[in-house]
Amino acid sequence: MDILQKIQALREELNQHNYNYYVLDNATITDFEFDIKLKELQELEAKHPEYFDENSPTQRVGGAITKNFNTVVHETRMYSLDNSYSKEELLEWEKRVHKGLGTTDVEYTCELKYDGASISITYENGRLAKAVTRGDGFQGDEVTTNIKTIRSVPVKLKGDYPAKFDIRGEIILPFEGFARMNKELVEIGETPYSNPRNTASGSLKLQDSAEVAKRPLDCLLYSIVGNNLNFKTQFEGLDKARQWGFKVPKQAALAKSMDEVIAFIDHWDTHRHDLPYETDGVVIKVNDLHQQEELGYTAKSPRWAVAYKFKAERVATRLNSISYQVGRTGAITPVANLEPVQLAGTVVKRASLHNADQIAKLDVRVGDEVFVEKGGEIIPKIISVDFTKRPEDSEETIYITKCPECFTDLERKPGEAQHYCPNFYGCPPQIIGRIQHYISRKAMDIEGLGGETVALLYNSDLVHNYADLYELKKEQVVPLERMADKSADNLINGIENSKQVPFERVLYALGIRYVGETVAKKLAKHYKSIDNLAHATLLDLVLVDEIGERIAQSVMDFFYNEENRKIIERLKGYGVQLEAMAVPDTTVSNKLAGQTLVVSGVFEKFSRDELKKAIEDNGGKVGSSISSKTHYVVAGDNMGPAKLEKANQLGVKIISEDEFISLVSN
Repeated sequence: MDILQKIQALREELNQHNYNYYVLDNATITDFEFDIKLKELQELEAKHPEYFDENSPTQRVGGAITKNFNTVVHETRMYSLDNSYSKEELLEWEKRVHKGLGTTDVEYTCELKYDGASISITYENGRLAKAVTRGDGFQGDEVTTNIKTIRSVPVKLKGDYPAKFDIRGEIILPFEGFARMNKELVEIGETPYSNPRNTASGSLKLQDSAEVAKRPLDCLLYSIVGNNLNFKTQFEGLDKARQWGFKVPKQAALAKSMDEVIAFIDHWDTHRHDLPYETDGVVIKVNDLHQQEELGYTAKSPRWAVAYKFKAERVATRLNSISYQVGRTGAITPVANLEPVQLAGTVVKRASLHNADQIAKLDVRVGDEVFVEKGGEIIPKIISVDFTKRPEDSEETIYITKCPECFTDLERKPGEAQHYCPNFYGCPPQIIGRIQHYISRKAMDIEGLGGETVALLYNSDLVHNYADLYELKKEQVVPLERMADKSADNLINGIENSKQVPFERVLYALGIRYVGETVAKKLAKHYKSIDNLAHATLLDLVLVDEIGERIAQSVMDFFYNEENRKIIERLKGYGVQLEAMAVPDTTVSNKLAGQTLVVSGVFEKFSRDELKKAIEDNGGKVGSSISSKTHYVVAGDNMGPAKLEKANQLGVKIISEDEFISLVSN
């Protein structure tokens, strides 16, 4: 291999490793190995300057000085988006779209709205040609040298890219990197930055690109502009961009209706704080590019897109302390104890910190001025720190290593976000939590027994597990605090009545990890008794419909434990229902065996529930949504248009109720 071939091979390999690490988040070599290869390439390029390439991975480290940023006119204008702040405004926008197109047959692409600095990057023949800030939308500043230092921005593309195009996106600064930058500034006595967005924007105009390279900037792309593009929809364009090597967030989703758009908004209004960077809304776009062209633009904005802004109230307050709670499964949850502050109509004193990773990501410390937000969430969350107000004597938060209740060493399993206390049978909050779950409304629903009374019974040394409840006597209960004679009668009677609760709810009440209401019903229906379930193998369990390996292993672990087996035997002795009640077999035939049917619309000869029962009585399975595994859609009047479109798209056969009757009769 000659020198040029070796240089080119190293460039290709390092570009691929950059892509794996910064775009796919899946490093295939260590940082040390990467640095060795980069150094080798740098040495070869230094010895052979005739092979210089401005797009070489060695140029990512920056070094070029830009004293004056040239103003460049955008070949295609960068429009701003109209904002909406309510679901009603979204529906009004949809009406305008339908009117403009003369049809209601419209799909939408939903994307998160990132809070960063807008950028337009031009590629020619698969190579990064220039990068320009948004500016006023008509023209911006060329910041090509600085953009090339951002590792998630490809300098060379792969695949079937067009000869020339612009790709638009946001330069952002993830929370973790922002916290790390501020931590370093504070340590050397410098003033910390105020927020990630302004820091990202300011970074693009630094004169020394080597300084830009030191900042953990990221680039999220969302729009391709150009002629003769080899795709027909926005969603397809996002997928193409990924194939060419761009970092396109995977949270984007295709919506068949405004109901699906609103469902996407509601989901991310709750889950956006799980993301590693700031997002303040959802951008909804008409998916079809031809329809976009037909709708066109107003003077300021595209008619085919709108931004829905999340309603979120944010306040600043002091973090006084961090405490740790132990759940019934042993999961440890850190809780921020705050200086009381008014937020969204209530006084907030506590906020969730989720886990050790979240604390480290935000670099939260006791004494910090923190920003607390309550959007679609019930429990307020700390979303960032005001580093400008951090006390000089601030100390980094060290996550606890022992259980705060029983002082057992905590464990953290691979792939788990939370730490756990493994002292399952000796840790008081876990014991109390399991009994509280057992008596809860959706489980045994024991009248006269609430969560506080369970804690009182445990602390009075009267119960140590849920089987002990069935040995309680009235005379033991009456002396307890706030327990009058009638209350004691209600409690004892409630425990006695719980012996009639059906097996599926008892199974849920046992508190087997990952076995919720739905899973408990499936297991109870399949195995019919606790003994059958206890003797099931891992293979037996995973073959049950919708039971995965994680649930199966958890069930196995529960019955492997000797203490659990003793409790089950005691419950049997007390008369708790640990077998399914014999139910009449309503099976009519097996004509629909192995087939999944979805029901949609209004019917004349059946109610919807009757139709679903008829499907099951003939050996079929009722599906909740249409997928490639659906065999038939039984359609009545007013079938949902989204289901109709999905069925047609997937080639699923649609039958009427008369055709269904013929299907099961023949």
